Formats: sequence, structure tokens, C-alpha cells
Amino acid sequence: MSAYIVIRVDIRDREAYGEYMLHTPRVLNQYGGRFIVRGGEAESLEGDEETLRIVIVEFPSMADAKRFYRSEEYQAVKQLREGAGSAQFVAVDGYPIEDWDNALEISEGLNL
Repeated sequence: MSAYIVIRVDIRDREAYGEYMLHTPRVLNQYGGRFIVRGGEAESLEGDEETLRIVIVEFPSMADAKRFYRSEEYQAVKQLREGAGSAQFVAVDGYPIEDWDNALEISEGLNL
């Protein structure tokens, strides 16, 4: 089952963060990761306004996501963003298609 790392970044030094951004695709790819979201336009639809950069990375599994983050390769690249800002990384399992099909079937049978 796919897993994701959801990242929120407060960038303070765009030049240093830009250098970090150049290296991350290569390391992500080594662990089967790929960007689903990498910045871009964001609009808060509910709750507090989101002002941080949002990044979502997909991996084949939670184990792959953890291996990526803990890898020597990523830890070396991570040093490039030291002082460029602060970040929050959260790894989360994806939602199995079978569960979605079941939830959809139940939901479609309900009326408000």
C-alpha cells in the first residue's frame, strides 16, 4: 500500500532552500518516491490560513518512506536546508482502494 510524507516548510532563505531542492528528486527516486505536490498554489478551504510551503511525496510503502527519510543520502541532502527554514515531516499510510470502495458503497446508500 502506498504511503506519503506530508511536509510543511517555513522557508527563510530561498537561495539555500533552492540548493536543497535540486538534490531531493535524485534521493527520493532511489527509494521509490515521487512528488505528488511540490509547492504550488494553495488555498485554505477551512480552518486557519496555510502560509507554509506544502509538499507531498508518494512512496510504494511506509517502509520505503521511512528508509528514505532515515537514509544516509537524504541526511546528507537535508544538511543543505539547515538554516534555510524549518520543516515538519509526517509519514502516513495511504488509503486502500478496497476500503474506499466499501466506504463509497455505504455512503451512496445514505440520504440526508
